Amino acid sequence: MIAIIKYNGGNVNSVQNALNRLDVKSVITDDPELIQKADKVIFPGVGEASSTMNLLKEKKLNLLIPELRQPVLGICLGMQLMCKDNEEGNTTGMGIFDISVKRFPAKGIIPHMGWNTLSDCTSPLFQGIEKENDVYFVHSYYCELSAYTTSVCDYLLPFSASLQKDNFFATQFHPEKSGKTGNLLLKNFLKL
Repeated sequence: MIAIIKYNGGNVNSVQNALNRLDVKSVITDDPELIQKADKVIFPGVGEASSTMNLLKEKKLNLLIPELRQPVLGICLGMQLMCKDNEEGNTTGMGIFDISVKRFPAKGIIPHMGWNTLSDCTSPLFQGIEKENDVYFVHSYYCELSAYTTSVCDYLLPFSASLQKDNFFATQFHPEKSGKTGNLLLKNFLKL
């Protein structure tokens, strides 16, 4: 079973719809027991960092997620909340990735919204994905480049388009909205 973490944030239904298109059954839940028993966990996200973290704290999901041992995929805000801190709302994250999330500089159009190309793809999530394939982004904050970076995107500056540490995988872009490339990435995650 695939558990999609429910926390009253956006895009949980679009993630479930993407899994349905792949004929994969999933459940949207905030039940810690169901999440712990799941084969894989997806932590999607669209929203504001501090209010979302408060919702996670109400259910103690902020303590549960870092303790999970099965493959976990954080998406967009989900990825950002897996980091140590976030400039949006001066939010303390879960610290899975020991990096900071920063606001894009005001020298460009924010949010970064639309299709963009990845480079330096090193994660098993990108197996079989050809170079120069575009993925879909919507975000005003970015994760710094670090030892956890498994792909890079350049918008105003180079930033981490994806991260990995142990069983934790994360994408700043939305695989559920990234067409064939996103579908293949989700399939690769489900094979882990």
